[in-house]
Amino acid sequence: MPDDALTQRVFSVIAATQRIPIEKITIDGKFEELDIDSMDGVNILFGLENEFDITIPDEAAKQIRDVRQMVEGVSKLVSEKAAADSASAVN
Repeated sequence: MPDDALTQRVFSVIAATQRIPIEKITIDGKFEELDIDSMDGVNILFGLENEFDITIPDEAAKQIRDVRQMVEGVSKLVSEKAAADSASAVN
């Protein structure tokens, strides 16, 4: 499970882009319960890419249906980016 700080940052992006109270967002929340449609999802993804300085592949984005999947996907991409950044710093 991703760390709490990362999870809270994802929640913050969702809340900001959707203009919903952060208290309504839970790790087990489904997008349809939060009235998040595909266009909203695109806005959230752009927000997450900016927040974490990552690129979310289109195919991965299409599979995301809930908050947990989004948090886990962002966590994976952030970890991969950190590993790539540290590898390039060594060279």
